[in-house]
Amino acid sequence: MVLRVDFNSDEALYMQLRNQIIFGIATGRIREGDSLPSVRQLAEYVSINMHTVNKAYSVLREEGFVKLDRRRGAVVALEADRKRVMEEMKEEIAVAMAKAVCRGIEREEVHRLVDEVYDVFTNWEDSAE
Repeated sequence: MVLRVDFNSDEALYMQLRNQIIFGIATGRIREGDSLPSVRQLAEYVSINMHTVNKAYSVLREEGFVKLDRRRGAVVALEADRKRVMEEMKEEIAVAMAKAVCRGIEREEVHRLVDEVYDVFTNWEDSAE
C-alpha cells in the first residue's frame, strides 16, 4: 500500500491518511476484507506518530469503512447504511457547492467536475494499465 503524507499541508495528517485509504478503497487498490497495516507498521512506514494512525483508523471505523478486529487489526468492511451515507455526502457536497457559488462557478462546470472526479474512481483500473 502506497500512502504519502504532506507534512507542509494545512490538512491534518490523520485526515490525509483517512482520505488516501478511502481513495484506495474507491479505486479497488484496497478491497473489502483486506487488513490494513498495523498502527505501528503504518506509523513507521509513513514516519508519523502511532496516535495519528490510530486516529485515522478510528475515524474510518466511525464512518463505516473499517472494522477493528483484535486478531486482524483494521479490516476494510464497508457499512451498507446507504441512507446515512447519502446524508453525510449531502452535507459535504453542500459546503463544496457553497464555495463554488461564492466563487462564481457555474452549474455546468460543477457537473463536469463531478463527472470527472467520479470517473477517476470508477475507471481507475482502466487508466492504471
